[in-house]
Amino acid sequence: MTETRAPRAAVGRTALLVGTAALLLVAVVLSVAVGARSLAPGVVWELLWRPDGSADAAIVHELRVPRTLLGLAVGAALGLSGALLQSLTRNPLADPGLLGVNAGAAAAVVVGLAAGVSGLRAQVWLAVLGAGVAAAAVHLVGGQAAGRRAAPERLVLAGAAVSAALMALVWGLTLLDPDVLDRFRSWMVGSLSGRDLAVLVPVAPVLAVGLVLGLALAGPLNAMALGEDTGRALGLRPGLVRGTTGLAVTLLCGAATAAVGPLTFVGLAVPHAVRSLTGPDDRWVLPLSVLAAPVLVLLADVLGRVVVPPGELPVGVVTAFLGAPVLIALVRRRGVVR
Repeated sequence: MTETRAPRAAVGRTALLVGTAALLLVAVVLSVAVGARSLAPGVVWELLWRPDGSADAAIVHELRVPRTLLGLAVGAALGLSGALLQSLTRNPLADPGLLGVNAGAAAAVVVGLAAGVSGLRAQVWLAVLGAGVAAAAVHLVGGQAAGRRAAPERLVLAGAAVSAALMALVWGLTLLDPDVLDRFRSWMVGSLSGRDLAVLVPVAPVLAVGLVLGLALAGPLNAMALGEDTGRALGLRPGLVRGTTGLAVTLLCGAATAAVGPLTFVGLAVPHAVRSLTGPDDRWVLPLSVLAAPVLVLLADVLGRVVVPPGELPVGVVTAFLGAPVLIALVRRRGVVR
């Protein structure tokens, strides 16, 4: 019976992987074709391959294609970072935003802006540094440093406390300097709008390293899920696995946040939904999260473009609206809120 179920499960997961890839292709097409300005699909296709220098061609190549590529990169980074955190902590509530990583990246960027650092390449490294410091602080406050695994709810509470302190620093600095506020407020809501391919250049190497590291951790995290003693018996070093996972999450979340601002709930909702469909095997959860999270980001961005014409909602606002009910359902199901 078990031998029969295993091939069926593999076939089902493969079908899910193919279906998610197809859905991602649909999301990419919609992201390029749909916007505040209505363009026929045939026109978009023609301009995509044969730009004629018209205003419509500029819309396609200078606005929609860059934000689509950014949505793909940032979505993949946030989906994988969330899946890694959930696997490492065995906590379905784990998310880069909930554990203070986004706030750490934002605080570092604001401190840099206040100090006169405005180059995107410098902001990427500031965001990565801030994300790493915030993640370490959350684990210290949550009890990880005491040699025991912090309870999931305790990590969430520690993340909320660290995030609140960092955001207080952020708003204090921005209110004291109107120029910093002007540059920061559009970034803070999380948006793909107004970003060109120059934004992707400095973050792409960081994201690539984070993606390779993260996907390579599928086997070690599966072994760690059996317990640290079992992991050691299989030849793993749990401290090294935790440190590498933290490094991958920091690179992914820091670079993604530097590029488009904090996008909340993407790293929470997508990996949890994927895990509910595939089971706990990270060899499937991690790559599927990489494919599925950009679907959410791109579709949220498309929805934001058309829901309040002629203006648009930033993608960070839309993902927050979509993700908040998921968080409430998760917390209530776990009995954290009664």
